[in-house]
Amino acid sequence: MPPPVPAPPPSAPGGIRVAFLVYRGNPRCGGQGVYTRHLARELVELGHSVEVLAGQPWPELDPGTGFVPVPGLDLYRDPDPFRVPHPRELRTPADVAEFAVMCAAGFPEPRTFSWRARRYLAANRHRFDLVHDNQCLGSGLLGMLDDGWPLVATIHHPITVDRELALAHAEDLRRRLGQQRWFGFLGMQMRVARQLPRVVTVSESSRTDIAGQLGVDPGRMTVVPVGVDHTVFRPRPDRPRVPGRIMVTSSSDVPMKGLVPLLHAVAKVRTERDVEVVVIGHPRPGGRVDRAIAELGLGPVVRCVTGVSDDELAGLYAEAEVAVVPSLYEGFSLPAVEAMACGVPLVATTGGAIPEVVGTSGETALLVPPGDAEALAAALRRVLDEPALAASLGERGRRRVLGRFTWRATAVGTAEQYMAALDDHRRGLGGRRPAPSSALRAQWADTSRRVRTGERGPDTLGMTPAQAPEAMGTTPC
Repeated sequence: MPPPVPAPPPSAPGGIRVAFLVYRGNPRCGGQGVYTRHLARELVELGHSVEVLAGQPWPELDPGTGFVPVPGLDLYRDPDPFRVPHPRELRTPADVAEFAVMCAAGFPEPRTFSWRARRYLAANRHRFDLVHDNQCLGSGLLGMLDDGWPLVATIHHPITVDRELALAHAEDLRRRLGQQRWFGFLGMQMRVARQLPRVVTVSESSRTDIAGQLGVDPGRMTVVPVGVDHTVFRPRPDRPRVPGRIMVTSSSDVPMKGLVPLLHAVAKVRTERDVEVVVIGHPRPGGRVDRAIAELGLGPVVRCVTGVSDDELAGLYAEAEVAVVPSLYEGFSLPAVEAMACGVPLVATTGGAIPEVVGTSGETALLVPPGDAEALAAALRRVLDEPALAASLGERGRRRVLGRFTWRATAVGTAEQYMAALDDHRRGLGGRRPAPSSALRAQWADTSRRVRTGERGPDTLGMTPAQAPEAMGTTPC
C-alpha cells in the first residue's frame, strides 16, 4: 500500500501547480528518487505546489509535497521479481501490456506508467498548471502534449549509454539477446524525446550526449545541475576516520557503475596494507560483482549496506578515508557531490560528466581513466599515503560543492524552465515539436562521439564538453 501523504498546501501567489511524474519512486536505487524528493521540497519552499505522481516502489517525500500513487503491477518487487499476477489484477489495457512485455523479457514500466498518468491528468485538469516528467519518456507524454499540457522533461543522461555498456559486458549470446530485449523501450523514449518542447538535463556532457545519442535538438535543452543537501552531507568531526576504509555508492549491479574494476584495484592495494570497502548497495547474488568478490578473496573486507537514511549515509562517508566513484559513465554523479560535501577525499574516473562535476584532478579530486584498475589502485595509494593531499582534496571538494551544487539552486533553475514553458504555451509553442532530420542527428552524434573520445575534429576542434554545444551552432534555452 502507498504511504499516506497529506495534500500539499496551495501555491503562493504567482506559484505554479506542478504534477511531477516519476515512474519508479525508489529513494534507494539510482538518482531519480533522490532528485524527486529534494527538488520537490525546494520547489515547495519557493512557493510552488508540487504533487508527485509515482509508481512503485513508492518515493520518500518531505512535508509539504503532495503524493498521488499511480500503481502498476509492480512485477519486479522484492521478494518475488518477475512475478505472475493474478488474472483479477489485469483490469486495464495498460495492465495487460505491462505483463505481456515482461513475459517477452522487456521492461514495460515507462510506457505503461505514462498511459496511467495521462489518464489521471485528463481527469484532474483543474488541479495542475504544468507537468514535469522525470525521465519516464513514455509515449503517454505525447498524448499529454496533445491534451494541451505545458510539459517539461528531465533527462539525466541517455540510457543508450547503459545499453551499450550492458551489451559490451554481456558474457554470452543469451545474455546479449536478453539485454537487447530489456532495453527495447529505448526506441519509444528516443521517439518521444525528439518531440518534446523543453528538456532539462544535469550537465553539459549529458546535453551533448543526449543530442548525439537520442537525437534531441540541443536548442531545446537547458542545463540545470542537481545538488546535495549540504546541511546533512557535511563533515562530522565527531566521527573519526576508520583507517583503510574505502567507500563507494553503487545504485545498481550493472557494468556502468565500475564496481568490478574497483574490486580489482582494492585487491592490489590489499597486498600492501589493511583495507576495507563499504559498498552502499546490494550486488546481485551470483552476479558479476558477487563473483568478483569471491574470486579475488575480498569477502572478509567488503561490507554491503542498504536501506540507510541520508544522515546515516553521511555518517558512513565521515568514517571513510577515501570515497570512490568508479563509474564508466555518469550523466552527473550524486555520490561524487555527496562525498565532496562531507569533506571526504574523492577518487573518481573521467567517465561522462564526472570531471565537469568534480573539478580539476589533483585539486578537488583524483581522476583516473574509467575501467583502469591499476590507475584506481595508484590513486587510492596516494590518498591513503599522503595525509596532506587527502586533507586538501576534502577541503577543496567541499568548497566546490557549496559554491555550485545545492538543491535550492536546482529548484530556482527548474522553476525558470517552468515559467518559460508556460510562456511558450501561452504563445502556442508548447505542443509537440518536429523531430530533427536524420542529417542533423548524424552531425550531433559525431560531435558527441568526438567529445566523449577527446578526438579533435572540424566539429569540436579539441573543445571541452562544456564548449561542445557552441560547436553545434546552438546555445542553451
